[in-house]
Amino acid sequence: MADPLIIAKTNNAELALLPAMATRHGCITGATGTGKTVTLQKLAEGFSSMGVPVFMADVKGDLTGICKPGSLTNKMTERLNQLNMNHPYWQGFPVTLWDVLQENGHPLRATISDMGPLLLARLLNLNETQEGVLTLVFKVADDHGLLLLDLKDLRALLQFVGDNANQFKTQYGSVSSASIGAIQRGLLQIEEQGGEKFFGEPMLNIEDLMQTIDGKGVINILAADKLLNSPRLYSTYLLWMLSELYENLPETGDRDKPKLVFFFDEAHLLFSMASPALLEKIEQVVRLIRSKGVGVYFVTQNPFDIPEKVLTQLGNRIQHALRAFTPRDQKAVTTIAETMRPNPKLNVKQAILELSVGEALISLLDRDGSPTITERAFILPPVSQIGPITPVERKQLMQSSIVAGVYEQAIDRESAFELLQARVGAGSLPGSSSGSAGSGDLKTPAEEGILAGLGDLLLGTSGKRGGRHEGVIDVFAKSAARSVGSSIAREITRGLLGSLLGQKRR
Repeated sequence: MADPLIIAKTNNAELALLPAMATRHGCITGATGTGKTVTLQKLAEGFSSMGVPVFMADVKGDLTGICKPGSLTNKMTERLNQLNMNHPYWQGFPVTLWDVLQENGHPLRATISDMGPLLLARLLNLNETQEGVLTLVFKVADDHGLLLLDLKDLRALLQFVGDNANQFKTQYGSVSSASIGAIQRGLLQIEEQGGEKFFGEPMLNIEDLMQTIDGKGVINILAADKLLNSPRLYSTYLLWMLSELYENLPETGDRDKPKLVFFFDEAHLLFSMASPALLEKIEQVVRLIRSKGVGVYFVTQNPFDIPEKVLTQLGNRIQHALRAFTPRDQKAVTTIAETMRPNPKLNVKQAILELSVGEALISLLDRDGSPTITERAFILPPVSQIGPITPVERKQLMQSSIVAGVYEQAIDRESAFELLQARVGAGSLPGSSSGSAGSGDLKTPAEEGILAGLGDLLLGTSGKRGGRHEGVIDVFAKSAARSVGSSIAREITRGLLGSLLGQKRR
């Protein structure tokens, strides 16, 4: 059994997170500048040390120093003396850098098909009617073997469905040209924000987030300082990752330690302006993903940023200082104090306002799954470097990464865009029985052979990964197998968020 993860210290006791309770999730909250980032770094170090991979977003650009040993500073010396501790053993941890915008890390991609209409609707800020049209378009693609891999595939199919709306009306329902236009405009906005880099192949293999090196879990860091300029893209991507983890990982039940710990920084972006249906699905993901061995930790300024039904799933609580300058803030402090387990020796409400930087109120789950009495304690200093590495060091880290060269080269294989363009150029559209352009009478792939020869594109393999240094060919084959438009593959669920709505995945 893994040793407890000691994260904080009072005057006479150490506070530790039990690895077996880490999948009961948690939250790290507090005002800006109160020490949440250092707490996040300390937790990541602890999980890595016990061989548990970590995924976290670097929203301020200063977490990459975790790959290098720390050093003694004046503030560090002061804190160690305050806690009556000896100098720690300075060390770095294995790190893999990722970046949706492909500037400061390895590329992260997902296919349009894998993202699904529900998450895309949130990303595009669609209303209910527009979301219905988008779902219809995905259904057309499913029924007729048209692979949706990147933005140009979806744009081409939207245009085709819009131009042939009358042909689809009987089978699929009415298609509003206004809704088609709204979706197209949304796609253009996402493209301007760099979203076209996110959609495509090779798609992220979730197994690459779960590596260990020399017994230490790899800490996966998503460069999010620029990505936060597109908050919907940021939050939708992380939510997609959670659903991918749920879909791809097997049931494990209770474990002595997690398989992966997922930190969701700036968590309020996930819940702001989310539809009731999406909030319900997020709650279900958080509740059910524990059985896959994944712990989810939300990092935000105020616990009220997290919906109540989600907050009740978060058993491990680390509360840094809050500033009650307004009546709403004062009410929030009162409510937070009432939700933490009382300590007869501590005025929790008053302590929330008095906490210094690096100090927190902590309540963790014990072996029985009950929250411990709230304690006021100082977070232990990290043993790795606090602050970012240099651009040169970042480049060297990427070159020596276990996934170096796997995702860098984008793959643009034949999909909906190419098939539609080819058939239009030939004077007919996919599945046209009369051969006349403009016909919406699509037939299935078996009838028309739209995807004939797709197996050759898989290069004869879609097998399991052979090792950590997987080549581009293997990634391409696996990605192709996941998104193949056959009738069998389309029965695979699009992921938890899609399957719960009765949607299908190609």
